[in-house]
Amino acid sequence: MADLDVRKLRMLRELDERGTVAAVAQALHLTPSAVSQQLVSLSKEAGVRLVEPAGRRVRLTDAARVLLRRANEIFAELERVQADLAAYSEGSVAEARVAGFAATLSGLVLPAVRELRDTHPGVVVRLVESDPPHSFDQLVRGDVDVVLSVESKESPAATDRRFHRVALLAERFDVALPVHHPLARVPVVRLADLSDAAWIFPTAGTCRDMSFAACVAAGFTPEIVHEIADWETTLGAVGLGLGLALVPRLITAAPRADVAIRVLDAEQPTRHVFAAVRRGSEEAPHLAAVLRALEAAAAVTSAERR
Repeated sequence: MADLDVRKLRMLRELDERGTVAAVAQALHLTPSAVSQQLVSLSKEAGVRLVEPAGRRVRLTDAARVLLRRANEIFAELERVQADLAAYSEGSVAEARVAGFAATLSGLVLPAVRELRDTHPGVVVRLVESDPPHSFDQLVRGDVDVVLSVESKESPAATDRRFHRVALLAERFDVALPVHHPLARVPVVRLADLSDAAWIFPTAGTCRDMSFAACVAAGFTPEIVHEIADWETTLGAVGLGLGLALVPRLITAAPRADVAIRVLDAEQPTRHVFAAVRRGSEEAPHLAAVLRALEAAAAVTSAERR
């Protein structure tokens, strides 16, 4: 058996995760034929068949699954080796590329950067606005080092062995009302009391799904009159009296004079924000510092918005 190429092993792992050669090719920015050639080459290096036809697709053989059980340990150990080497570079500039959606960048990453400037001036954070699943493709490829995400159908399972995860925030949703709305005068609102309202919902995604489910759980089907992807525009529409919206708390950090943000009673939807790095890389000093700073920023956010 020849020495196994780690890059080809990663392709095999991605095939196991994504199911098709086309999906692997898309995630790794390669052509399907290039992925297939690399997998054939890996089989030759291993001396056993790793992939076999399954209709119009391919599937992993039992030998491939045995190899992957060991490969995940290899990938994590390689990240730890890089972390050990990074420790010898103490005092030099270390770059951490952090990807997240807009609300996490403004609400968590920027406060973390402010802290790192004081505690770890040698750590330079590069921001990348990116949503899952694309952000996790970037993490797997090594284009970014840290991803901020929420638990959703677009994010990997918590048991995914490719990643080390750190829970950051249980982010509740509040209701945004125009300031002249009768319920804007009370501190806590029952969602069921808004069953007759016109609603502004996100166009798609986790927040839309959670908002709809919360309304149904409160006993009504929301009348969605506007569908808007941008939160700033959503709050502007609320201020004009075009409808109400359920908004996550990271969105409402900057108050508006024309919008009242009120806590929901018992029906508060909550999304869980976490950070992820490649397994093993959490031991790198600069990434460990970034994760600690993110945890601190999340703790402050939670305390301020209870």
